[in-house]
Amino acid sequence: MIRMAREVETGPAYWCAAFLVDGLLIDTGCARAAPELLAFLADRRVECIVNTHYHEDHVGANRRLREQRGVAIYAHEDCLPLIGRVPKLLAYREMIWGTPESSAASPAPAVIATDQHRFQVIETPGHCGGHISLVEPERGWVFMGDAYVTAAPRAARPEEDLGQLVRDMRTLAGLDSERLVLFNAIGTIVEDGRHALGECAAYLEQAIATARDLARQGLSVADIRQRMFGAETSLAAVTEGDFSIENLVRSALRSQL
Repeated sequence: MIRMAREVETGPAYWCAAFLVDGLLIDTGCARAAPELLAFLADRRVECIVNTHYHEDHVGANRRLREQRGVAIYAHEDCLPLIGRVPKLLAYREMIWGTPESSAASPAPAVIATDQHRFQVIETPGHCGGHISLVEPERGWVFMGDAYVTAAPRAARPEEDLGQLVRDMRTLAGLDSERLVLFNAIGTIVEDGRHALGECAAYLEQAIATARDLARQGLSVADIRQRMFGAETSLAAVTEGDFSIENLVRSALRSQL
């Protein structure tokens, strides 16, 4: 695991992580840490790259690695045009992660094989369209990007789909492996992954049910947020509303679960 972050006065701004397994690099972190990542990988074997999704904290060193190492990059086909352009980022995202260069990628196959492992590619689009997770069933490893970050999320971005996140977690929890170990986008390793996924799915299901019940009573999104979670997170203002409790409530209300 390679954890990366921009250093600010108070310390790391926000962690992101890449994983190198038997020559397979899963995600390439953020542009602001790309030089350090390339230096770390200079004397290590990298034969293939997979992006779990197109967000800037997962594709930041794609182009440089492809140019320097000539390695293939894979992602879900829905992400390819987004990885292939320079994104227009909100100010906080540019400050924390930096703007990635455009890079060429190819559609991820159903199975990605390395010398020692075979990784199943599982669609987990709840965080964003085209999000995938990589599963090594023999070891029970699940490299899952942002499909799971914490057991009880209290905020969301506009494109997140709580109902689909529940389905993603139920799918992964139901995999036929003796154990599941989760490796996520911020560098957290969860040893009892099946329990963690079930706990988070149940939490989100309850949040969806509660939000819908309050909406049927005529409460607004702001009132539902206040009733369920209290005051809005301070991150809502910092992120121009991009990461907020009210986004979580809206996602719950539009969920097709």
